[in-house]
Amino acid sequence: MKKKIFISAYEPSADLHCGNLIQAINDKVSKNNDLEIEFTGLGGPKMQAAGCDLLENTVDKAAMIYNAFTQIWAYFKRLRRISAYLKSTNVDLVIVCDSPAFNFHIAKAAKKAGIKVLFYVAPQLWAWAPWRIRKLRKCCDKLACILPFEQEWFAGRGVDVTFVGNPLLDEVNYDEQKSYRDYTNFDPANSTVALMPGSRGAEIKTLWQPMQQIAKKLQTKYPNIKFITPAVNEEKLQTLKQTQLPDLDIEYVLDGLINAASRADLSLVASGSATLQVAATGCPMVIMYQSSRIMWHLLGRWLINIRLLSLVNILAAKELCPEFMPYFTSIEPIFEKTLDLLDNVDLLADANAGLAEIVKPLLLRGKVSYMVADISLGMLE
Repeated sequence: MKKKIFISAYEPSADLHCGNLIQAINDKVSKNNDLEIEFTGLGGPKMQAAGCDLLENTVDKAAMIYNAFTQIWAYFKRLRRISAYLKSTNVDLVIVCDSPAFNFHIAKAAKKAGIKVLFYVAPQLWAWAPWRIRKLRKCCDKLACILPFEQEWFAGRGVDVTFVGNPLLDEVNYDEQKSYRDYTNFDPANSTVALMPGSRGAEIKTLWQPMQQIAKKLQTKYPNIKFITPAVNEEKLQTLKQTQLPDLDIEYVLDGLINAASRADLSLVASGSATLQVAATGCPMVIMYQSSRIMWHLLGRWLINIRLLSLVNILAAKELCPEFMPYFTSIEPIFEKTLDLLDNVDLLADANAGLAEIVKPLLLRGKVSYMVADISLGMLE
């Protein structure tokens, strides 16, 4: 028996999740001689390497919030193409991963074509535009959520949901003792700071220069301070290197966010799922996101209905890590908060202890990709 699964992913993180999911499904199917799965969809190199036939590489074109408006015509063109594909092809299951701005449309097109839909990574309706829950109920057969509180929130609103854990943390070998750091001999003058501007081109464009400017100011006070930066792939690595500020020494690691955070005493992190990976290492952080001042005041501030916006602070139910979301121009407040953390061991220790606690429920569940694989295969029956 042959089945076809269509997968839609737009972010490097979603590409990684879905690449791992394809491998997990194939592992399970390999034990069943009566079943064969064919994968096709929208995604990136991780999905392709896992055996997915890509109709288009969408990962390199990823945009976030306001930046997505600049790609709206390309989105509609792609949507028409995928809608036609789903109508004309015998697809048994559609899996959409993250990026609800586009994947809601893919899910809707799938339901019109009579295809079951699995949402992998819940859209954050609890944070903004919660009225979209009606849309989700119409186009979602099953939801795999990655944050503990989401299961109750979505289930209470009529969605068939399962909490599977966070797939970005699958690579973390959780050791509670290692998550708690010892600051007895901490010296800010010889510390290491990780600069993590994100994986999207738009994030790097808006955050990389400010993070480096903060680093240069830290270096002025502490000449021996070290900096480390992870890059999700070779292309992003070259982008970072080519836009590095002069007189700043940075160590780069390829596809090594966990490694960089484990070695750092403090991190400057782009808001998003990376903050949970950093949290899993117990590394205190300052969280940043830059946006258009005009679009924020016209739209963003009215749509978002929660006080804290970063995932680690939402899970902690308090500002465990300083967040500047959004900030518009001056890096001075961010620099001052960063310096305050480096100069105050008690603040670092409190942040470390809080992070070690909030990641426990996310790290003790087993491989997320295999849990989602079971859900996917169950939907094919």
